[in-house]
Amino acid sequence: MAGNGPLPKANRQRERDTKRRDASMTTIVPDGTIRGPELEAGHGYSPATVAWYQTWRRSPQAQLFEETDWLALQLLLPLVEAHSRRPSAAALSEIRLTTAALGGTYADRLRVAKIRIDHSGESGPDAEIIPLRAVSKTDALARLRGEKQTTPTPEEADDDPGF
Repeated sequence: MAGNGPLPKANRQRERDTKRRDASMTTIVPDGTIRGPELEAGHGYSPATVAWYQTWRRSPQAQLFEETDWLALQLLLPLVEAHSRRPSAAALSEIRLTTAALGGTYADRLRVAKIRIDHSGESGPDAEIIPLRAVSKTDALARLRGEKQTTPTPEEADDDPGF
């Protein structure tokens, strides 16, 4: 599949082009509100699928979602569930296309959805910082097989004096 080229630059060579493009962008300030419909009781989805849906409900771009957007996400739930159990290229492609249309990644927000998220007020003392940990290929494969990982979790690493 052909690429889409580089992302649009923040400033164009001509000021009028930058102003025109900025006028077409929608700026959103994250407010931490959970939006959209809740999943029905007894839905039977795995925790990973529920977490995927809850992430969309908490996302800043959810401020712009209409009823049809939520319906599209709910229609994807069985596909996300099936993909989490047995990954397939076809399922991933459909998930990627739909989430791209809703502004799922930074590049999607710039190119497709024309959304800019303003995180300037988010770095206060109440902002939660979640550290990422590196996962080796061996650990990822072990997790898929249901085996114990070799790299300690951050909690286990805190307990280990490193001797």
